[in-house]
Amino acid sequence: MAVRGRLQKLLRVTQRNLKGDSIMRLSWALVHSKQSEDVQRGIAMLEASIANSSPPLLEREKIYLLAVGYYRSGEYSRSRQLVDQCVEIAPDWRQALDLKKTLEDRVAKDGVIGIGITATAVGLIAGGIAAALARKK
Repeated sequence: MAVRGRLQKLLRVTQRNLKGDSIMRLSWALVHSKQSEDVQRGIAMLEASIANSSPPLLEREKIYLLAVGYYRSGEYSRSRQLVDQCVEIAPDWRQALDLKKTLEDRVAKDGVIGIGITATAVGLIAGGIAAALARKK
């Protein structure tokens, strides 16, 4: 009876591990999808699975995949928070450091584009005002 009980416990643990592995694989595929709905579904799955206790290495992977998902969905500040958590857990983790650099570059690029758009809009408004004043004279 004791052997049977141990075998049943081993089977339950193995099934739980297989389920967790399947969730990770599916989440990875979803957050890397080109379809925004899939990315959102992957984010939701990962957030739900993080609530369950998991080994630190697996939790680190889930946080990283969440950061990727948020990056791909355009939520750069949330992605940055998560990638910073990854770097705290593993300071020399190459993937997390690369994502952090990509985020910084993207935010800087978006900032420059935003400044360019604002400058163009101000220029167009000023030009419109100048043209309107010139016509009045």
